[in-house]
Amino acid sequence: MSLDDLKAALPDYAKDLKLNLSAVIGNSDLPEQQLWGTVLACAMATRSAAVLRALEPEARANLKPEAYTAAKGAAAIMGMNNVYYRTLHLLSDKEYGTMRAGLRMNIIGTPGVEKADFELWCFAVSAINGCGQCLDSHEAVLKKAGVERETVQASIKIASVIQAVAATLDSEAVLDTL
Repeated sequence: MSLDDLKAALPDYAKDLKLNLSAVIGNSDLPEQQLWGTVLACAMATRSAAVLRALEPEARANLKPEAYTAAKGAAAIMGMNNVYYRTLHLLSDKEYGTMRAGLRMNIIGTPGVEKADFELWCFAVSAINGCGQCLDSHEAVLKKAGVERETVQASIKIASVIQAVAATLDSEAVLDTL
């Protein structure tokens, strides 16, 4: 499956998602590594087999092996961090936030690619996973690295469209069984 197949799989009522997929992936101004790393990390974060099957081959073809691995690492580590830090933020007892996490996060320090690219992927995954604390943290690192707001916004658009496509296709798969 490819990006075109993914668009074709969307129902007619999701025409806007088809158009948005073309815009955020097909017409992106992001450099290839930022674009396809964001796409891969977001596809993994959606947990949608259909979306991952469609987007992974193109991501693999457009990323160097170290970037491909780092994008998957961003999805993996943020899957853990987003749950942990979102929970700390939601708890009324703020003392939990003062406690040492004790969770390994080595990949954040040495991702194997340019730090700003990895942070952008972590940011996009955090958008899908809804962790405000992680969004603020990664956005601050991106800002400090000189990443423009338009680049950060592009990653948000990619995350939102891929998440919506995943939800739509997964919901349609269930509806087809009813």
